[in-house]
Amino acid sequence: MPFDRALALAGLLVGFMVGMTGMGGGALMTPILVLFFKVDALAAVGSDLVVSLFMKPVGAAVHLRRGTVRRDIAVWLVVGSVPAAFLGSLVPRLVGAEQIEPLLKEAIGIALLASAGSMILRARFSVFGGGGAPGGAGVQRLPTLAIGALGGLLVGITSVGSGSLIIVLLMLVYPRLTSAELVGTDLIQAIPLVGSAALGHLLFGNVALGLTSSLLVGAIPGVFVGARISSSTSGRLVRPALFVVLLSSGLKLAQVI
Repeated sequence: MPFDRALALAGLLVGFMVGMTGMGGGALMTPILVLFFKVDALAAVGSDLVVSLFMKPVGAAVHLRRGTVRRDIAVWLVVGSVPAAFLGSLVPRLVGAEQIEPLLKEAIGIALLASAGSMILRARFSVFGGGGAPGGAGVQRLPTLAIGALGGLLVGITSVGSGSLIIVLLMLVYPRLTSAELVGTDLIQAIPLVGSAALGHLLFGNVALGLTSSLLVGAIPGVFVGARISSSTSGRLVRPALFVVLLSSGLKLAQVI
């Protein structure tokens, strides 16, 4: 596929949103590819995962420098998420090419609706005591391992969930973590998670490399600019728009509207 300016612009928009809010990669890129560019759902998931693999380290590097990463928690998330993400990438092959397209669209739609719901939960946690003293929680290994496995499986199948659902589940298990620690820890563990899922989709030919390269041309500068702006500007202006996009895209893909 030759370079596509419209795809690069879509990558720029999604990258900017990811840099600003810490979420929205798979939740925005995949539905944009499916609904607006009419890309097959399986190719959209695989290509989005490869793009996310390049975007995640940008935000992760910022949090590492600021010391807002709980590495002990991230390790146990990775132990659960990496094998589960690779397993999730195998699900389309196990189901079969003919059956997977409509099922995958509905699965993505449900994941998007769950992501929209998670934004409400995150806002509630922020109002009612979410975020305490930095580093104020010991590692709960089994719950953390389970969160990683569930999140990895979902990301491997739909590419959605790394930056939204996992954070909400971490809030429930670690209510004393600050918002910065939650986002930073999730971003760090998401790199090997997304890498595992992307590898699985690459091995089974679910990635359109031409499509991916066009997206990356916009996504990389987009996430860099978004991350720089987010350090001095509140993401509250962007989150309501992101919620509406997630909700409407989820309802469309889940065939509710």
